[in-house]
Amino acid sequence: MNKTIQNFVATAGLAVLFAVPIYASTSSWQIDSQHTAAQFSVRHLAISTVRGQFSSVKGTVQIDDTDVSKSTVDVSIDVNSVDTREPKRDAHLKSADFFDAAKYPEMVFKSKKVERAPGGRLKVTGDLTIRGITKEVILDVDGPTGAVKDPWGMQRAGLTATTKINRQDFGVKWNAPMDNGGVVVGDEISIVIDLEMTKQVK
Repeated sequence: MNKTIQNFVATAGLAVLFAVPIYASTSSWQIDSQHTAAQFSVRHLAISTVRGQFSSVKGTVQIDDTDVSKSTVDVSIDVNSVDTREPKRDAHLKSADFFDAAKYPEMVFKSKKVERAPGGRLKVTGDLTIRGITKEVILDVDGPTGAVKDPWGMQRAGLTATTKINRQDFGVKWNAPMDNGGVVVGDEISIVIDLEMTKQVK
């Protein structure tokens, strides 16, 4: 093979190599609302803690297996699914005093950045929207777990995310004063999301 042919073959080989797209190993996961809940807790009368949850959590998680920082999370929570085990309190939480579910039926979280944290955990920074007000929050994430196959052949994984927010930042302002100078409802809300998801088949 003369030099001209060798050069042609080498050039053609490089052209083919760079023409072939390199695909990242990304998997798409659907949140299983039946096995997922967004739980919250808040101080009541400064002496006890009231706990509740939103049972309708939907969305998708895109996991980049080669570079976790390129993963994304998109979650929506149905405000009307709030449950504190007290119907009158739930109705008050849905009213304009708190979440105003008639006007703002969903809370939404969209990730902007995913970082590795010590202990194999993740930090997920994103925009949380409540009552039409959007603020940046950081979720501390334990997981996702390794995938397992359920009895019906679906690949499943789970994770737990935690954060704290100030409800006043999102326009959830109702309160009532007490004789001792305190208030009925605390401002700091602790949030725990226990999430289960199923892998989507391409």
